[in-house]
Amino acid sequence: MKKADIRIGNTYRAKVSDKITVIRIDAKIPISGGGGWNATNLATKKKVRIKSAQRLRSEVKKRDVSKPLSDKQAEKKRREAIKEIDQRLDEQTTATGGPTSPRRGKKKSKAASGTTKPQAATRAKRGDDAKTPKRRGVLDIAAEILAKAKKPMGCKQIVEHALKAGLWKTTGKTPHATLYAAIIREIAKKGDDARFEKVDRGQFQARKGA
Repeated sequence: MKKADIRIGNTYRAKVSDKITVIRIDAKIPISGGGGWNATNLATKKKVRIKSAQRLRSEVKKRDVSKPLSDKQAEKKRREAIKEIDQRLDEQTTATGGPTSPRRGKKKSKAASGTTKPQAATRAKRGDDAKTPKRRGVLDIAAEILAKAKKPMGCKQIVEHALKAGLWKTTGKTPHATLYAAIIREIAKKGDDARFEKVDRGQFQARKGA
């Protein structure tokens, strides 16, 4: 800008610390003091010195200068704008008897379908679960095998029988040890209500009446 165009009290876009910001010219510095102008950075409220008119880019009208909004104020303003848009859409919908924007139409299509994608996925999952038999645990299988057996069995025998009959599948290296620990845990936890009874070292049978 030209020096003659600069007025005290007016606001301008100026280059300050390698950034373009809005400043207000407060006073002129006499030549004896080095020349230029004293100004206020409106963004930081700090005093700055404008040494030459070349640092000013353009004048900013007062109506264009506003105090920076806080995060809370910006969020409030955004919500008010959204609310205003929704009100306008509602007025248009009432006047025309139907949605007048893709946004409203999209919402209605979802409502008309009667289900959303997550709901459809959940229902489909429930349907699959209903068709697929629930996988039984090794304890249930062991209890069934012992109930049909005529003599006590060890855990290794029970596992071999379950695998051979296709009642159970496993990739574990020591499934019999896992079964043994599970049976002992049920006996310790349930006592007389347990489905298993230990009759000898490593030997179990189905508890009578279980």
